[in-house]
Amino acid sequence: MENFTELVLKSWQNIDGNVHTYQEILSWINDKIDQTAVSVEETQLSQSANWFFDKSKGTIHNQNNSFFSVVGVKKLVNDEIVAEQPMILQPEIGYLGIIVSEIDGVLYFLMQAKIEPGNINSVQISPTIQATKSNFTAKHGGKKPAYLEYFLNAKQHNVIYDQIQSEQSSRFYQKRNRNIIIKVDDDVEVLDSFRWMTLGQIKKMMDEDNLINMDTRTVLSGLPFVTDTLTNESNDWLKYFKDQSLGQSIFTSAPSDYLPKLFQKLNDFKMFKETQTHITSLLDIADWEVADSGISSQQKADFSVRQYQISIDGREITSWDQPLFVAEGIAELALLTRNHNGVREFLIKLQPEIGTLDSVEYRPTIQWETTKRGKPVDDVEKIYANQLSLNQGIIRKTLLSEEGGRFYHEQNLNVIMEVDDNAIQNLPDEYLWVNYSTLNYVIQVNNILNIQLRNLISMIDL
Repeated sequence: MENFTELVLKSWQNIDGNVHTYQEILSWINDKIDQTAVSVEETQLSQSANWFFDKSKGTIHNQNNSFFSVVGVKKLVNDEIVAEQPMILQPEIGYLGIIVSEIDGVLYFLMQAKIEPGNINSVQISPTIQATKSNFTAKHGGKKPAYLEYFLNAKQHNVIYDQIQSEQSSRFYQKRNRNIIIKVDDDVEVLDSFRWMTLGQIKKMMDEDNLINMDTRTVLSGLPFVTDTLTNESNDWLKYFKDQSLGQSIFTSAPSDYLPKLFQKLNDFKMFKETQTHITSLLDIADWEVADSGISSQQKADFSVRQYQISIDGREITSWDQPLFVAEGIAELALLTRNHNGVREFLIKLQPEIGTLDSVEYRPTIQWETTKRGKPVDDVEKIYANQLSLNQGIIRKTLLSEEGGRFYHEQNLNVIMEVDDNAIQNLPDEYLWVNYSTLNYVIQVNNILNIQLRNLISMIDL
């Protein structure tokens, strides 16, 4: 039997597919987009039968106190308020899961054409299952998600990856989801909104704007390579790589060369930065105003909160209303990379965010919200901005969406950029160069890499 890592590499290399061609998958998803009837109309809180602003609690929530609520959050450093804003409070842990199976010697991923109210193009390619706990326990009164039983009974299958990871900590307050990949050996019925795809096909589709959703990207970032014991035969795996430095970064450059410094920086921050956050009333956060139309900042902000009436064919529930966070522009995320002595390295940065569960995680090199975009503040950001303006070193550059179940038409510019090995002479202390195997190692642990970084890692190609 083939080693699972080699199955992943073969699938990663395979764009033609022997179940569906790449063009067949694109035609299928485009047909889904054309055939899907979606209505998303902005409305008022007072027009909602289910959602309301509870002045006594200072929160927006529904009549059943289920799914999620919108609350105020304050962040303090050394007892001084440094940030305050509305956030989504959704303490339950949902499933983001992918079924994989070997078909005619090729590893395939069962992907879903899923409709979300906030999707910019209505339908995007999502994991096999993408469900909140309220969804899969059917609190909404609708049908349970397809393939749920495979994940509830995951121990009966081969669990490849299973970790609880953070969501967007600038919008969600301490929210996490269970990222899981299971390998199934028996035949799986393929429902109408699902297709088998190779890893190579999914990776190629990441060049298409707003096609692969962020939940797919975070799950795929966890595909494990460092859990395999390398043998002499493993050297043959380098033949799959166009970029030999990436192969070296995965298989021959050890995480142990980088982990002590990575954890030292992380733990110094947690130990010596006196940070705390607490939930408060929406009426008690400065510069924000609650009205029947939603929540808006009195200053220039990256987002507002609005109420929407939604009708979508083919969902567990076809008509409902809810708040959605609305971005006020396009954010920008970038991962800088270099070839350092034959090993591909990636530049990450410590990023404290208001909603982070344990105060800080590592983020990509660049993580600019709309109000910060194009305003470099250090040498690293200046080098990135200059190369971007000259279109230099661009490995990947795609507009991709944020989570469409809570965010309305929010998309980010995602960039992977190569810089010269010695381009950054004076690296600020909060940055760190690491190899791929280190990133892959720490993704097998929770709350170390933020979702923006995990999403960019999923875009790295052979």
